[in-house]
Amino acid sequence: MWLIIGLGNPGRKYLYARHNIGFRVIDWLSRELSIPLNRKKFCAKWEKGYWEKKVVILAKPQTFMNLSGEAVAGLQRFYHIDLEHLIIIYDDLDLMFGNIKIREKGGAGGHNGLKSIISHVGGTQFVRIRFGIGRPDQKGDEIKYVLEPFDKDQKKLLAQQIDQAGQAVKTILSEGTEHAMNRFNRKKSCSL
Repeated sequence: MWLIIGLGNPGRKYLYARHNIGFRVIDWLSRELSIPLNRKKFCAKWEKGYWEKKVVILAKPQTFMNLSGEAVAGLQRFYHIDLEHLIIIYDDLDLMFGNIKIREKGGAGGHNGLKSIISHVGGTQFVRIRFGIGRPDQKGDEIKYVLEPFDKDQKKLLAQQIDQAGQAVKTILSEGTEHAMNRFNRKKSCSL
C-alpha cells in the first residue's frame, strides 16, 4: 500500500498559489488514476483506490501547510503504512522552476510542511518529490512569493511540469524510486 500526499493550503484563496503545487499534482493523479478524493477524515481530503494491482491512497491535508504532519500521520498510522511507502509532493524554492527532484529520505530543508511531517511520523525515510518553483527576485519576499500564483510565463509550462511530477509518482509505483530518480532528477532548462 502506498500513501501519496500533496502539500498545500486549503481554501479558494490559495488554490493557485505556488505553495499549493502538491495539491495540483494530487488532482492530476486523481484524474489519471481514476481515484476521486471523496473522503474527508484525518484532517484530509483523500481516497483509496487501485492502480496496476497496487493499493494507493491519494490525499491533500486540510490543515494549513505548517500542520501537514497531523493529516499525514493520521492516514499513515490508520493504514499501517511503512515510511518507505509514503510519498510527499511539495514546492521547493531552491530548485529552478521546471525541475523535479526525487529523494528517498533526508531532512526538512527549511520546509515547514516537511518539518511537521517528520515530527509527526517520527522519521525521515519517506520519498519526496520536490517541485521547483524558483526564488523571488527580492530576497526576503519568500513568504509572499510562495502564496502568489505562478507568473504568466510559468503558467505556460505548468501543465507540462505537473504532468512530469505525476509521471514521477507513477514511475515510483511501477518501477521503484531509484529508477524514478535516474529518469527525473536531471536538470532541465526552462526558458521563460
